Amino acid sequence: MTIQEPITIVGGGLGGLVLARVLHVNGISVTVHEAEDSAAARPQGGMLDIHPWNGQRALAAAGLIEEFRGLVLEGGESYRVLDRAGTVLLDLPDDGTGERPEVQRGQLRQILLDSLPDGVVRWGHKATGVRALGEGRHEVRFAGGATAVTSLLIGADGAWSQVRPVVSAATPAYVGVTSVETFLFAGSTRHRAATEAVGAGSLFALAPGKGFLVQREGDGTLHAYAQLVKPLDWLAGTDPADAAAVAAQVVSEFDGWAPQLTALLTDSDTAPVLRRLHALPVGHRWARTPGVTLLGDAAHLAPPNGEGANLAMLDGAELGQAITAHPGDAETALAAYEQAMFPRAAEAAGEDVYGTMLGAGAPHSWIAMMTGAEQAS
Repeated sequence: MTIQEPITIVGGGLGGLVLARVLHVNGISVTVHEAEDSAAARPQGGMLDIHPWNGQRALAAAGLIEEFRGLVLEGGESYRVLDRAGTVLLDLPDDGTGERPEVQRGQLRQILLDSLPDGVVRWGHKATGVRALGEGRHEVRFAGGATAVTSLLIGADGAWSQVRPVVSAATPAYVGVTSVETFLFAGSTRHRAATEAVGAGSLFALAPGKGFLVQREGDGTLHAYAQLVKPLDWLAGTDPADAAAVAAQVVSEFDGWAPQLTALLTDSDTAPVLRRLHALPVGHRWARTPGVTLLGDAAHLAPPNGEGANLAMLDGAELGQAITAHPGDAETALAAYEQAMFPRAAEAAGEDVYGTMLGAGAPHSWIAMMTGAEQAS
């Protein structure tokens, strides 16, 4: 079956949904194809700090700023830095003056989904490839055999985008850091030592080459990432489905660390999830290609640095505004969007966050960044 669609978004993450919402409020029909079977198909990541200069601007353009404010986690802008012994080196409580309120990604995604009419998001539509048909039209193929033909295609489908090859030969490269994700549920009652170490917001426990990033979510869950500077083939001989073997290997990397920190691995209520971090080249761009563009990680995947979700949402908002401002002239809209997006993404990706976080100077290099001492020196 082939569906004819005027505007097709591949990917129902934050960026794609903001784009769909901005188009919807401006009376423009759009279809979002999402690979997952439902909004509850998997956990949607952890806490996000939403910045006033990009993420909040995008939500305002989508008419959802008040709904967003209702999600803000009180105390979420608290930050601690510890060393491997568990000694607190920096403690920044949330005094209410911060500009980057924390919300849970899944809740933010849900307010975007709830703001769209039924049927805009088509669940269980995993794109498997795209074919150019000429004159700016494209055919998207989905697992199961269905296709969609569209005159305006937006790839919002993340790191391993199926739309990207239409405009660019670039592929993500490993950045030298592997992240292992764990969850500790009901932290305040079941994992008290770890919860006390984390505090009310986020924790960074760091040393050269390794460390923990932990976020305390609204329900008391500790959402942890053990991060290690490792070659791509680290754990190549370990079956990723063998949770016990993966956990044992990762725990061994933190031998001698404080028990309230290693508990983030040994006491996890979920199997560890291994992720090798990848990025597109800084400054990635493409020649104007009729009828198609990219946003978010599909366009400018970078190592996690607090900007990814914010940039994706601003991409979606600005692309929606450009399409609205140029009715019937998709090429002018796409060119205007890309002209602003390319330099913005390159600037955001320029900082070597992991060099600061896990480099030879850690944890003091990270403290200097957080306190502004780098700029002052």
